[in-house]
Amino acid sequence: MHLTKLLQLIVVCISSLVAITSIHAAPVAKVNGVPIPNSRIELVMKGLAAQGQKDTPETRKAVREDLIKQEVLAQEAMKKGLDKTPDVATQIQITRQSVLIRALQANFIEGNKPSESELRNEYEAVSAASMGDKEYNPRHILVSTENEAKDIIARINKGAKFEQMAKDKSTDDGSKNKGGELGWSSARSYAQPFAEALVKLKKGEMTKQPVKTSFGWHIIRNDGIRPLKIPPFEEVKQKVLQRVLQRKFAAYLEELRGKAKIE
Repeated sequence: MHLTKLLQLIVVCISSLVAITSIHAAPVAKVNGVPIPNSRIELVMKGLAAQGQKDTPETRKAVREDLIKQEVLAQEAMKKGLDKTPDVATQIQITRQSVLIRALQANFIEGNKPSESELRNEYEAVSAASMGDKEYNPRHILVSTENEAKDIIARINKGAKFEQMAKDKSTDDGSKNKGGELGWSSARSYAQPFAEALVKLKKGEMTKQPVKTSFGWHIIRNDGIRPLKIPPFEEVKQKVLQRVLQRKFAAYLEELRGKAKIE
């Protein structure tokens, strides 16, 4: 079994975090008299299970062997004094700090789970504020200069096909081969002033003047408007939960920072 990313994270700094809770557990092995606590193998197995790997005697045997190899290597590094070198010592401190931060986040989440009503309120607020009540089916042609955009508008007005001009002239590789089609989406999915121009167009209308954004100059045609279908709450509940927790943890962080003595 190859060393996985999870196994590589089980270093000396993590050992110090779990040692207190594992002091009375029978070690899975001893390397030069240094015990490898059972809690360490359980931590690795928990990570592997999260990745979909089955807990089998063969897997545990392979994990045990990897932990032994890591302990051998770590002891040799310490024997050479590498843990005292500035770069390695800093990396160990950073890794230890990352573990502690993840533990704090998990502890915070456990004690601050939003209620169902709180999640539904967030869902309704975000849906109304960020998406509006309509979605559009635009096509566009993106070019680098205003003069080129004006020339394309003139040619379309004289009978050239919008879709063909998009294929021939647009610099947007994601839509040019589809005749400039961008697909159904709310106007707020687009950068300003693209969105502002789009919502002013009736079905079938094209912008009379080029529209400039940070991407370049656009010629926009609106191929359709329909009521926006907002995803049902249950479908996006997990994303809403993450959004609420992120906001709460950000506020918690600001509170802690405000109390900290920073010089």
